[in-house]
Amino acid sequence: MEMERLNANTIRVLLGNDDLAERGITVLDLLGNHKQIETFFYSILDEVDKDHTFASEGGVTFQVMPSQSGLELLISRNQDEDEGGDDSQEGPQTDENGVPDFIRQQLNAFDEPDGSDEASDEGSFIDGGQADKTEVVLKLQSFEDFIALAQELRLEGASSDLYSYNDDYYLVLTFYANKASSGEIADQTALALEYGARVSLSADVLAEYGKLLMPTSALETGRYYFKK
Repeated sequence: MEMERLNANTIRVLLGNDDLAERGITVLDLLGNHKQIETFFYSILDEVDKDHTFASEGGVTFQVMPSQSGLELLISRNQDEDEGGDDSQEGPQTDENGVPDFIRQQLNAFDEPDGSDEASDEGSFIDGGQADKTEVVLKLQSFEDFIALAQELRLEGASSDLYSYNDDYYLVLTFYANKASSGEIADQTALALEYGARVSLSADVLAEYGKLLMPTSALETGRYYFKK
């Protein structure tokens, strides 16, 4: 773990995947458990602020930027409105559960970033109730395989949902007949099968017993937040 004091009110912490593993947590854990997010962030604050001087007055806010190598965490001390200074920095906002906006937006499938020129998954534009659909459920060997697939597969006429179930990752691709031809479905499925194995497990079982990590446009979400 690396720590840098950016200014009087902001600490920057870099945590590699090894650092996360030592603490028994993964980036994906931070996407699905609000209480675990809060506990983890404050444990990191305790490590870097051993004398408790940084957070002695007022609260703190957190901002996290995940990547394939780990994550970067910014810890900002809340300032009084009348407190000035050029080195001040307004901390990122959290919701009523203490969850940073960045994570909350990701949990809500905030997957249409402004200025992105990448092809987007079309899950949010499809009325699934009005079209025949084909579901493909893939079991992935690791989260890294999901990230690699996200970099390569630009879905057309389909949605993508990422689940965890029994300590494995599953990706559900749902193709809609009114948006994708049979040839396009075959081509996109063939590419997906280079990164995962097709299984007979249904999407309904995953929805009922698994944990939904990234809904509707998982591939685009993964591509945006876990850039190579």
